[in-house]
Amino acid sequence: MDLTIHQTMLPQDDPDAALAFYRDTLGFEVRNDVGYGGMRWITVGPPGQPTSVVLYPPTATPGLTDDERRTIAEMMAKGTYSQIILATKDLDATFARLQAAEGAEIVQEPVDQPYGVRDCAVRDPAGNMVRIQELR
Repeated sequence: MDLTIHQTMLPQDDPDAALAFYRDTLGFEVRNDVGYGGMRWITVGPPGQPTSVVLYPPTATPGLTDDERRTIAEMMAKGTYSQIILATKDLDATFARLQAAEGAEIVQEPVDQPYGVRDCAVRDPAGNMVRIQELR
């Protein structure tokens, strides 16, 4: 098989805040911004790379019950619903940029992990965990 990762999904509950974080703070480019029924699906990605992240309203998922919508909202608020792992060549410079930016809640400063990576962690405006590993 010849497979590549084309898109992945991350929930957002405030499209403007999500857009500002991924575009302005992380430097992703906006590839699509689609509104429908008062909701927005925003596709972003690192410049020069084909992989995209779709920032979507999770409660728009067909078939969800009210209880499931409440659970999703609670998990997003706690930061336990979704995550993404990114990579960079210069973790310290990336972390300094995150510290200086609005919209990034610092969870963990850069540290050497016992499982062999050096990384840091922030939460985006929707509560998603964004871990950033240093490429070695």
